[in-house]
Amino acid sequence: MQFWKRNAARPRSETMEKPASSTARRLRLMMVDEDATSRAVIARRLSHLGYDVVLAENGFVAAAMLVGRPFDLILIDMDMALLPGVATMRKIRAAGLADQASFVMISGRQDSASAVEALEAGADDHIVKPYVFDLLDARLRHLCARAEQLGALTRHNAELDARIARRAVELGETREALKEMQADRARLVSSLQALHDEVERLTAGRN
Repeated sequence: MQFWKRNAARPRSETMEKPASSTARRLRLMMVDEDATSRAVIARRLSHLGYDVVLAENGFVAAAMLVGRPFDLILIDMDMALLPGVATMRKIRAAGLADQASFVMISGRQDSASAVEALEAGADDHIVKPYVFDLLDARLRHLCARAEQLGALTRHNAELDARIARRAVELGETREALKEMQADRARLVSSLQALHDEVERLTAGRN
């Protein structure tokens, strides 16, 4: 396992790739690729662009590393031999290990078939090597922004559902309280009527 974070003291010549805003949260990204050189290159470049990058050399290692550890993005090479990219994504999702993460499948093939395969399998995006890192960065940040918006909408809907449920309970309790008050009033009226009848009876008896 490797974990890459940008070194704040790194010389200027090594950090020219659009450094991230100091106030923005660094996005957590996992790169799954059997090629060590490819992993190292993408880790170095994306760490300079404001990502905290974790590397996994195959799908089994990635699944183990995801236990109890949240990520915003998971990039997976489609052409891995030990556990192919699509199978890796399905394994991770089936285990519920990265429900909040966006999946990006990476391929060295320039044909549309790999993109169709990735998207039909449920990937959020498909990218072809070699990388244009500015474009890759823009697409990754767009995915994260969309995921955050969807998450906010989901939370808002859940809050509305909870409020509606609470209101329904409150209305139900109010109806029950009204029924009890009506029953108490009916019992009181009945008692008053019985008392009135008893007074009338006693008065008539004295006369």
